[in-house]
Parts: sequence; structure tokens; C-alpha cells
Amino acid sequence: MHVQSPATQATAAPDTAGPVPGPPRRQVLRGAAGVSVLAGVALVAGCGSDDAGGTPTGAPSGGDRTLTPTSAVPVGGGVIVGAVVVTQPTAGDFKGFSSTCTHKGCTVESVAGGEIICPCHGSRYSVTDGSPTRGPATAPLPEVAVTVDGTDVVRA
Repeated sequence: MHVQSPATQATAAPDTAGPVPGPPRRQVLRGAAGVSVLAGVALVAGCGSDDAGGTPTGAPSGGDRTLTPTSAVPVGGGVIVGAVVVTQPTAGDFKGFSSTCTHKGCTVESVAGGEIICPCHGSRYSVTDGSPTRGPATAPLPEVAVTVDGTDVVRA
């Protein structure tokens, strides 16, 4: 049996293995989980909305019928604004179509070369009348009534 001398005992390190002050670990973990859940709810509540009424981002809100400035729509092409594709087949002639592909319901992705293009299965539609120019879609894109108000294309 080994006994330390009084001189050795005085230089020994103090015992630090005791409990650490503060809230219990379980309480801290519950609090962190609660904060995570609240943050997730806040993210989901704000997703796809640009106003308190829940209007999808990119779509006109409330009474605002404005879709896009006329200057943003190229002649022979178009732009996608939320649920509407706005095209300008010839100078000053603006058309509106649904942005939902009639084949499987995908959202069309782009407008190029006089066609509205769906990325899912390759369907293409005419910027002039929304009719399919390449399948597998067989039905045209539904028309959306649009008109020009000053320098903007608006829902009619």
C-alpha cells in the first residue's frame, strides 16, 4: 500500500470529475429538438409564397393582373411566368398559354426556336397557338387570355 506524503498531497491536482453546473443534458436536447421543429414549420409555411395570402412565387398576386413587361417577351419566342407562358409570335401579337404540359402535367421549362419546350418527355408546342409540334403530347396547351396594358402583358 502506498501512502503519499503531505508534501506530495499538496501538489496533487484537484478532483474535477464532479458534475458540471447547468441544465441536465436531456433538457438541453429537448429544447434543441423543439427549436428544430419550429424552424422546419417556419420554412414550410413560407415555401412558395411571396405574400401572406399564399400566392405562388412568380404568379400575379391578388388583383395584380400584370404578367410581364412587353419588352421581356422576344418576337418569335416567349417567357414563362408562373403558370402562364407568354409568347409573341409576331411583333405586337401576344398570346398566353398554360405552363402545364398536356402529356403528363410537367411544367414547361423554356421557349426557344418558336417552340415551348417540356423537359420531362420532350413535348414541344407552337408559340403561335399552343398546338403540339412534337410528341408525346397530342393536346394543345390551354389558352390563357392576355392583353397589353400600356407596356405590360396582363391577364385579360
